[in-house]
Amino acid sequence: MTSSYTIPGVRESELARLAEDIAFTARPGDLIALSGELGAGKTTLARAIIHALGCDEHEEIPSPTFTLVQTYATRRMPAAHFDLYRLNAASEIDELGLDLALKQGIALIEWPERAGGMLPASRLEILIEDENGGSAAEDRATRRVSLAGQGDWAPRLSRLVAMRELLTSNGMESEACRLSYLQGDASVRRYARLARQGDGAILMDWARQPDGPAIRNGLPYSRIAHLAEDVRPFVAVAAALRAAGLSVPQIYAQDLGQGFLLIEDLSDRVFAVEVRTGASDQAQLWRAATEALAALSAVAPPPTLPVGDGSMHRLPAYDHGAMSIEVELLLDWYLPALHGSAVPDDARADFLSLWSTVFDRLAVMPAGWVLRDYHSPNLLWLPEREGIARVGVIDFQDAMRGPAAYDLVSLLQDARVDVAPELEAAVFDHYCAAVTARQTGFDRDAFAFAYAALGAQRNTKILGIFARLAKRDGKPAYLRHIPRLWRYLEHDLEHPELAGLKCWYDRYFAAAARSRALS
Repeated sequence: MTSSYTIPGVRESELARLAEDIAFTARPGDLIALSGELGAGKTTLARAIIHALGCDEHEEIPSPTFTLVQTYATRRMPAAHFDLYRLNAASEIDELGLDLALKQGIALIEWPERAGGMLPASRLEILIEDENGGSAAEDRATRRVSLAGQGDWAPRLSRLVAMRELLTSNGMESEACRLSYLQGDASVRRYARLARQGDGAILMDWARQPDGPAIRNGLPYSRIAHLAEDVRPFVAVAAALRAAGLSVPQIYAQDLGQGFLLIEDLSDRVFAVEVRTGASDQAQLWRAATEALAALSAVAPPPTLPVGDGSMHRLPAYDHGAMSIEVELLLDWYLPALHGSAVPDDARADFLSLWSTVFDRLAVMPAGWVLRDYHSPNLLWLPEREGIARVGVIDFQDAMRGPAAYDLVSLLQDARVDVAPELEAAVFDHYCAAVTARQTGFDRDAFAFAYAALGAQRNTKILGIFARLAKRDGKPAYLRHIPRLWRYLEHDLEHPELAGLKCWYDRYFAAAARSRALS
């Protein structure tokens, strides 16, 4: 499978902008083959790609003509720059460490034709050709850059082309606009900041994900848990939240088919960073975020939302199936990692039975918005705005209809930032007072039960997710948050109506076990 794309009239200064696009698309295991005559710009493009991957901007990137290979530890991934011009035989490429380079990161190869058939079949081939016969002044000299995607690079090149077309149509593909990768979290989505004089935007890259294996009733985890699988829910929910007065990114342009959005840049004043650096007062931030939730509680979530292209997005209910599959992550990932064995069948049955009773009670409560990840990594401080608009919200594509207490507990029992018990209690009271002032019939006792139950449910889920990230995905950094999660969970289980669950957790997670590192 092959796809191709040609860009005529490329000046040397514009190669850096193309390099940013290629680097944004790159992922570990990629091989980029650079062809062209001497002086065509192969090394210039390779250097620019390495810099765009996050190499120190002051680090010299020499041509590997004599060393044959140079390696760099960029912020995104390791990069290896090969020059095969002096290769005596194609078989020598094995001695240069290409296989290791591809296992660890990305490989850029100049003069790839000298490798014969020794290169992997899946690769991005880039041919740079002079369009001026070498006679034009350097600042006016242009090149024709031809890209060909081989193997799994074929569909990825098609998406790269779609991305460039979206950016070009919105004036974001010129050399005056810089694209920089934004380091993500545990999400499949990727982001880049586009900056040009006077304004900018954020590029969201979210290709539709294939369904995982069926695990229950013929459905994968994502369907059972009602997780968004492409950009369409983001577009639909964003419009509804903006109409409710919340600060969510305005969508400037979109390619729903390929999964690209060009959205408003709400700044980088993330709550978590504001607290860590002391730039803002945590109590002020959390109270402001609570006021936004209180305002949203007065807006009924509709069952469907328009996407904008004539289609509709169904806003799912946070139902028994979704809540249950989430808490089961504790049994499937955390408990085996902690004890070294699978959970006994009778323990699983008791666990699910106890939670089922809780879910049944939550199901009959009034349904409000559940944004799902309303916590410090996804909230931005916008003090120049007024009222609830001071809180920017950037992650809501998984929104559902369910108990409104879920988002409050997401905020006040933040998995990544300590929220002191005194602050949690004060802001909880602040929320209840704000909702009481907005609507009649608010049942604080019922809300307090939902808060404790959903806090226990959410923290149980996150324990499982962090264990899965560590064991399956090789991301152990999340494990440092586990003590905080247990503090929250222990507090939630103190609610009198969760006594049965508390006994279960006490039996299978004794105090010593809760502080033990995962194996």
